[in-house]
Amino acid sequence: MIEQHPSEEVLSLIKTIETDPAATQRSISDKLGISLGKTNYLLKELIKKGFIKAHHFSTHPQKIAKINYILTQKGFNEMLRLTRLYLSIKEKEYFRFKKDWQRLRAKI
Repeated sequence: MIEQHPSEEVLSLIKTIETDPAATQRSISDKLGISLGKTNYLLKELIKKGFIKAHHFSTHPQKIAKINYILTQKGFNEMLRLTRLYLSIKEKEYFRFKKDWQRLRAKI
């Protein structure tokens, strides 16, 4: 697996929550290919920053509380910012690879 930049992990996590608010920490961890502990840490940080809200919807005392993660407007804006950043980085990589390819072809 290719190592992701931290902002890519955050972007992937936010997108996962946007598409599946009922996703569990374990399912998010599996989907993103990161540890459960890291998933828990990232979710807590996103909650602290106000990008997502955690809503407990199971109050049965003998069951584990179920949580829905809700993307806030601030979180949606952060998702857009990170998407622009990610696309900008990938565009620069593309042009760098294209230039390298052309240079290599010119040598042949």
